[in-house]
Amino acid sequence: MSTGKEDLRVNLRVTDPASVPNPLGEGMFIRTAGCLIIGDEVLNGKTKDTNSNFFAQFCFDLGIELKRIEVIADDEEEIVEAARRMTEKYDFVVTSGGIGPTHDDITYASLGAAFKLPLKHDAETLRRMWALTTPERRAELEKATPAQREARERMALFPTSSGTGDAASEVLFVDVEKWVPVVRLGGKLCVFPGIPSLFQQLLLSLTPYLPLPPASAKPFRHLIFTSKPESVIAPFLTELQARVKKEGVRVGSYPYLYQGVHVSLIGHDVERIKELGREVAAEIDGKVVSEGKLGEEKAKV
Repeated sequence: MSTGKEDLRVNLRVTDPASVPNPLGEGMFIRTAGCLIIGDEVLNGKTKDTNSNFFAQFCFDLGIELKRIEVIADDEEEIVEAARRMTEKYDFVVTSGGIGPTHDDITYASLGAAFKLPLKHDAETLRRMWALTTPERRAELEKATPAQREARERMALFPTSSGTGDAASEVLFVDVEKWVPVVRLGGKLCVFPGIPSLFQQLLLSLTPYLPLPPASAKPFRHLIFTSKPESVIAPFLTELQARVKKEGVRVGSYPYLYQGVHVSLIGHDVERIKELGREVAAEIDGKVVSEGKLGEEKAKV
């Protein structure tokens, strides 16, 4: 015997990735990204942000250069300014937080102002909210006051394009088990909840809907380990970065307390990176511990 919830779920499907056009334009792909963490609770220390770190790893593994992470308050002016600035500069921007049912959840409304889009209830989101609700919770909702229903339905009140000339708005259902969609605005900015588990699941599920860099566009990385202190190798690394900067090579160093330092070389010319890797290893008395395209590195044995 089927339950009412099962019957309601019959027609739930994810958005077909094949039906979603490239938001950046045919042949274009994401090169740069920005992350906007929204919430007073992060700024006052009540909530610890882990979403930006997860997003940074996500970008790194896909060969996307994360250029900026910002944490801002639940303030409309700040959200509007940051959203406009980031989407102007970067190909892919995510927001985290501020899309719940309470008075200080103002992300959707603020982004509507940023993109000059009106707010409208999304009927499919409302349908999924109900379909994925437990029978017990449904019984409670049937007794809810008008104010309580309005608060719940605010979570389906999205900036929505109303015609030609408006910024693009998309409602992407990326996980059949989640009623909350990813709302994408202007082809670049994707809105996520602040709850880490939801943020992570939805971000990973969004991957098929993103115009990702082809393998050939991913930079190559050499990682070299030395037991020497960072202060000892710092002059050489400073000189090296100045020398190779015009070649588009990035040099980084990451110390491990009382153990040593990892030196990172990142660039698109594989043979040049390998050549520099040999030079660095010889100069700092180190050895290459991993190499490969970003997100595809293999340990050297």
